[in-house]
Amino acid sequence: MKRRSFIKNAAAGGTAAAASSLPAPAISQGLQEWRMVTSWPKGLPGLGTGAERLADRITTLTNGRISVKVYAAGELVPPLGVFDAVAEGTAQLGHDAAYYHLGKSEGCAFYTAFPWGFTANEIEAWVAYGNGQALWDELYAPFGIRGFLAGNTGTQMLGWFRKEMRSIDDFKGLKFRAPGNQGKILQKLGATPVVMAGGEIFPALQSGAIDGAEWVGPYNDLSLGFYQVCKYYYSYGYHEPGAALQLTINEKAWRSLSGELQAIVKAAADVANQDMLAEYNARSGPALRTLVEEHGVQVKALPEDALMACGRAANEVLNEVYEEGTPIVRRIVEDFLAFRKDILPWTRISEQAFINARRLPFEFGLKT
Repeated sequence: MKRRSFIKNAAAGGTAAAASSLPAPAISQGLQEWRMVTSWPKGLPGLGTGAERLADRITTLTNGRISVKVYAAGELVPPLGVFDAVAEGTAQLGHDAAYYHLGKSEGCAFYTAFPWGFTANEIEAWVAYGNGQALWDELYAPFGIRGFLAGNTGTQMLGWFRKEMRSIDDFKGLKFRAPGNQGKILQKLGATPVVMAGGEIFPALQSGAIDGAEWVGPYNDLSLGFYQVCKYYYSYGYHEPGAALQLTINEKAWRSLSGELQAIVKAAADVANQDMLAEYNARSGPALRTLVEEHGVQVKALPEDALMACGRAANEVLNEVYEEGTPIVRRIVEDFLAFRKDILPWTRISEQAFINARRLPFEFGLKT
């Protein structure tokens, strides 16, 4: 902000006699002021603050040649209007979740999270070293935008429930906030899915408009106060095993940049992707402890019969997406499944095996 004020003052200030010695106006020096619209409430830990850090990083790394101002949900456009705002040029940048925009294409889901799909490490591998990015570019090209990974929450919680979920039958009649394909899965199990922005969830829970909701995990859920209404907090987060966030860029704005500036913006998004995941991993454990110890939240796992039913319903949804999909959606599904098949054996004998082994009850720590 100080740099921006200095540039503006230098261009406009000074006396007439000294005007010829002043720097040229910012626009003629190639300095640009860009808008970033987001889906997140202002200051929301993780998602909101991660978008703000990304904007600051672009401004800093470009030495002010691109100065980015962030607009929280509702400040410039509605929280679910980010995609259109960037496509239309209302803003040059957007930060949200791709699966908010299934109305544009069912392919969007695979760039946030598809149920039973990729962990955070796996989706990053697919996009960076598989065909994920090339297919993403092709998916978004007709809309005049492009997308980059720019954050990840890691594995999410299944969500908050007013009542205990003892079996698959407890989903029947449940009004539950769930976006994307998770909503379709729950609908197959008898629930009524509701789509709403994050800032609308607490009032809807409080009023009884919904019976439960998924959002992210302990770090965000604590700050939004869901524990005040619901006391049952469920895993497994099969629906979002590694939920990615996206930086969307208006294509004309992107093409106006030099190769150097394009590389800087992409690098800033890459850093944001790792930075946000690190933040969620660092903060979620303490937040979960606070929810349990200070607010009496009961953490539970979905019963196995219900989990199996969710898996079968997810497979039905996947096949429906493929059968009804456009050619690009079909190619995304095929590539997603092929990469998943290739990476799963390594995940199972590396991270998954170690995490299972770490549950063994031997003492590990400093001797007192």
